[in-house]
Amino acid sequence: MSRIGRRPVVLPKGVETRIGEGSMKVKGPLGELVESIPPHVLVTNRDGELMVTQAEGAPRHEGGAMQGLTRALLNNMVTGVTKGFVRSLDLIGVGYRVKGESGRLTLSLGFTEPVVYTLPPGITYEIKDAEGQKENRVILKGIDKAVIGQVAADIRRLRPPEPYKGKGIRYTGERIRQKAGKAGAR
Repeated sequence: MSRIGRRPVVLPKGVETRIGEGSMKVKGPLGELVESIPPHVLVTNRDGELMVTQAEGAPRHEGGAMQGLTRALLNNMVTGVTKGFVRSLDLIGVGYRVKGESGRLTLSLGFTEPVVYTLPPGITYEIKDAEGQKENRVILKGIDKAVIGQVAADIRRLRPPEPYKGKGIRYTGERIRQKAGKAGAR
């Protein structure tokens, strides 16, 4: 039995769940999410708590792994429909800017043309100033943790931070190990 999978997922007020055949639907104040349930796992609702257990006859190693995974996914769904998830990116570099219009981000990253990134449905953005520079922080918000993480990773991949000067797109608070560069020019 999985240690993570044993813990119940507490449902806050205003969150409704529907457990179907092979799928789970969670509806809350911010929206609705649907997730499939693996075949070796059972999900039950007991007095406002979701319990995840292994199905009888399931292989022990596979059932335990799926139990912990399913519990973590359900917990992320409940957190997403109640509080939501936020991921923030900083653009570090001279002339690096971002502008947004109707679900699209236009990023000026030192290339000859600006890069246009279309956000998937359900993801909102906010552009803020950071450390006195203009338009260099993008804050992504949404209810699905996996989608938020993937969008942030896709945007970061457009211009990852380089190790010599640290220029590029990085997560807020991310530390980049900088290399010394050439020492022979002294």
